[in-house]
Amino acid sequence: MTLNPEKLLTFSPLHRLQWEEAQQKTVILYPEGMVELNQSSAEILKLCDGTRQLAQLVQELETKFETTGLTGDITAFLDVALNNGWISQC
Repeated sequence: MTLNPEKLLTFSPLHRLQWEEAQQKTVILYPEGMVELNQSSAEILKLCDGTRQLAQLVQELETKFETTGLTGDITAFLDVALNNGWISQC
């Protein structure tokens, strides 16, 4: 599946994104297990709430972290998230 920059991104209802105190990390929980996320990945997924397209998500993160040039890295991660079923496009 390929990421469509024109579609809204939403986190999967079959997964849960939460802070895991034991690991001191945000994780994705699902019936088969758990995925530990780094801070950047967690920040990206938190914005996948069905109200933003790729460009809006990138703009918010670049503003938050006072940097530019994140489009490639964010797109690459979202492709992985999409293919793992963590997010969907609508």
